[in-house]
Amino acid sequence: MATNGNQPYRPFVPADMKMAEFTLKAVLLGLIMTIVLGAANAYLGLRAGQTIAATYPAAVIGMAVLRLLRGSILEENMARTVGSIGESVAAGAIFTIPAFVMVQAWPAFDTVEAYWQSSALMMVGGVLGILFVTLLRRVMVQDPDLPFPESSAAAEIHKAGQRGSDAASTLFKAMGIGGGTFLLGEMKLFSASKDFVVHVGEIGKSIVKLGGDTAIGVGGLTKFSLPAIAPAYLGVGYIIGVKLGSLNFAGGLMAWGLLVPLLMYFLGPELQKTLPAGAGESDWEGMAKAVWYNIVRPIAVGGMLVGASYTMFKMRTSLGQGIKRAVGDLKKASAAKEAEARYDRDLSFKTVFIGLALTFVAMIFLYAHFAGSMTAAVVAAVVMIILGFFFAAVSGNLVGMIGSSNNPISGLTLSTLIVAALLMVAIGVKGMAGVAAVLGVAAVVCVSSAVAGEMLQDLKVGHILGGTPRSMQIGDFIGVALASLVMFFPLWMLHAGNIKEGGIGFGDPKLSAPQAGLMAMLSQGIVGGDMAWPLVVVGICMGFALILVQVRSPMLFSVGMYLPLETTFAIFCGGVIRWFMDRVRDKRGFNDAQKARVENAAVLIASGLIAGEALMGLVKAGFNIAEKPLHEFYSFFETPPTILGPVVLVLLAILMIYWPNRKAGSPDEPAPPTAIM
Repeated sequence: MATNGNQPYRPFVPADMKMAEFTLKAVLLGLIMTIVLGAANAYLGLRAGQTIAATYPAAVIGMAVLRLLRGSILEENMARTVGSIGESVAAGAIFTIPAFVMVQAWPAFDTVEAYWQSSALMMVGGVLGILFVTLLRRVMVQDPDLPFPESSAAAEIHKAGQRGSDAASTLFKAMGIGGGTFLLGEMKLFSASKDFVVHVGEIGKSIVKLGGDTAIGVGGLTKFSLPAIAPAYLGVGYIIGVKLGSLNFAGGLMAWGLLVPLLMYFLGPELQKTLPAGAGESDWEGMAKAVWYNIVRPIAVGGMLVGASYTMFKMRTSLGQGIKRAVGDLKKASAAKEAEARYDRDLSFKTVFIGLALTFVAMIFLYAHFAGSMTAAVVAAVVMIILGFFFAAVSGNLVGMIGSSNNPISGLTLSTLIVAALLMVAIGVKGMAGVAAVLGVAAVVCVSSAVAGEMLQDLKVGHILGGTPRSMQIGDFIGVALASLVMFFPLWMLHAGNIKEGGIGFGDPKLSAPQAGLMAMLSQGIVGGDMAWPLVVVGICMGFALILVQVRSPMLFSVGMYLPLETTFAIFCGGVIRWFMDRVRDKRGFNDAQKARVENAAVLIASGLIAGEALMGLVKAGFNIAEKPLHEFYSFFETPPTILGPVVLVLLAILMIYWPNRKAGSPDEPAPPTAIM
């Protein structure tokens, strides 16, 4: 029998107890959640460069619904497992799939070819993640050196599920508020964003002396933004807190408070020559956006490259241990006998290896389609299967040590992309075919690593509760298949809807997709030979400078430079609101149990605000595609009064400060498990 330290392993549901688990209602509920939570994460990741862990919301919803349907705790575990897997598929997809469009490997995203290629990459990545984890599950979930902090918390949430209906009510109310606020902004009750033009010098009068009689004319106009009144951005800041929110906002200030004004100041006289006669402030505002997009963002990409590499360097010990364990765990797993107990029964190794062989063959043909070369396809598939296994194992080990919320998926994917790109160049595959092949490898490994980490976290929860691993693995196969088939559509809706609004789709300021932008630029630069290397090198130097001054996360700072200022400003405001909420909580003298309930309510409220806006954002994109913008159905004002935006922000802030504190409960109630995001 497995042990954890000196304590014998005893699942919450004993092995000899018969209990409903893999049922139609549990799987269907999980599939609904995997679509909704996956779509919400796709929206958030493309717009804000952040995703939220779905385990806690999925657990709360699953508990509430299945308690009404008289479901068992193992059915709740199954619903949560299937429901949270869509978030990991979405996370892997948004980091890589938009890059195909950004580099124009896919001329359009609204084609059948783009759909089947996207779905195939997500499907293969998800299936590989499940198969790799199945090989390693028994050893990893029983490893006493892996504490699995988030899994332990999620298991305790299921055990203490008597407050599930109240938690679900909080989540759904917050979703309604988030979605309703977004719709009111679209119907022009208030202005959700506000930009204003700022003069930096005056063209024709301002000069800069360079010594002696040398002087140059300078001056121009730039733009600055107020925080977006967006529940999703406020929710992200609320979750990550004021310190990380400040760091993200600092990157935005670097871009829009220093670099863009500086460039506009010196380039103004030259830029004026390209503008039409009598150009107004709106023309200069567009020029400032172009300077940010084409000059500042490549610098941010250099910073993100260093930031991702630095994250990997800081975790070098954990990564090394993960790779070492992966080899050792595979040997132990291969020597293990087939289990008899329900809680230790996996898919057979024969099934797993047949699945890996079929997937490998499928990837060769898919990569041959991308690269136009069978040699390149075999090389790409071999790279994918080797790095995919090691990074899936590393991802699982990191989840076991620090939780899925801190899993550096983008750093693992970046490493894969660079290795694949260098190999493509070495065997002579260049141009767009090579770029597409490299992105294909990165996409599969990214989805595989994300799914592996999330799945191992769920399997650990099942191990604690007494669930059947094989049933959970089959449930995740179903969840991955559905997510892969439908996740293209929210991506397409957001891309096409942005174009209908006058944007460019992926990469537009309203759909920044920073991680995909990083992948696109690196693959294009290494394989395609098309990159603004001087600007990227400047960003790399900036990244090293951030490390030298001990910035906590150079990656987050650089992402802040890549995002629109209104986004990072709003995330910062969310962090400030969370700081005020914590201050109010501390002043009320709550005990530890009450503080835990306040923390749980805060996470649920933030998650609900994010999910509510995300779902309504997809509805808005659908109306844009149909060329019927929401404001055409009903508008409160043609031009909303400026004061109403701050009023809405203050109302949301008051709600987010005092609502969680009202959920503290009685001092004599036992402490609940703390929510993990």
